[in-house]
Amino acid sequence: MVKHHDTVTPSELRAVFGRNLKNLSSSFSSVSALCRSLGINRTQYNRYLTGESFPRPEILYRICSFFDVDARILLSPLDELNRVPGGVLAHPFIADWLGTQAAQIPEDVFPSGFYRFSRRGFLDDRRFLQGLVLIHRSEDHTFLRGFEPREAMRQQGLPETPARREFRGVVLRQDEGISILISRWGGKTGSFNFLSPVASYENNYWEGYVTRTVRWQPSGQRMTRMVYEYLGRDTGAVLSAARTVGYCDRGDLLPHHLRLLQVDTPMG
Repeated sequence: MVKHHDTVTPSELRAVFGRNLKNLSSSFSSVSALCRSLGINRTQYNRYLTGESFPRPEILYRICSFFDVDARILLSPLDELNRVPGGVLAHPFIADWLGTQAAQIPEDVFPSGFYRFSRRGFLDDRRFLQGLVLIHRSEDHTFLRGFEPREAMRQQGLPETPARREFRGVVLRQDEGISILISRWGGKTGSFNFLSPVASYENNYWEGYVTRTVRWQPSGQRMTRMVYEYLGRDTGAVLSAARTVGYCDRGDLLPHHLRLLQVDTPMG
């Protein structure tokens, strides 16, 4: 990579441009046909690829327009040019809908720290799942991290290693609460959570629902109520919650969780 604060020599410019042009050209089965589409002599194009020559401004403009890139291909590797600054939420197509305004969540709206959650089981709705997640902030974004219980992984026939059990998510602000888009590593499976604060509990409880990204099946649930309880950084409360992570019976749920889950009321 050419560093912007360094003095860039013509040979370095040609070398970076040549590597980028090779990468761009690799998706075409015929370089000769590509040259005809560009209106560039094949011999001259080979010189660009090898870094022996550099295109005139009007030819560079033609190449950039054809491959839908900009003149930064002179200075930076192609994979860096394809990165969207700030991630996908900052992409111009979606930024005004899911960008800065949705991603910036004040601490008093949804504070950082540990949360205990509970919900009905997806695979066995006679049982309930209790879990623990961490909410933290980085670069104006709010993130979630947690681990699936080993029993849940066994039920799905999945490996029980920490890497496979881990899930992460991004928190977005909504008019009446927050939404969380969660996924396992590699985006294989995920869920969508919506939570709104319970006014009578001084911002310590959120209630809502979770829906998982699986196709419809005759058995099992795809959506169920969910409760979040804020524990903050209280070590004792976090360790106590960690000891209850996993599947449990109705009678094992905390009273506030049981009431907010409304387990005897069908979802509308």
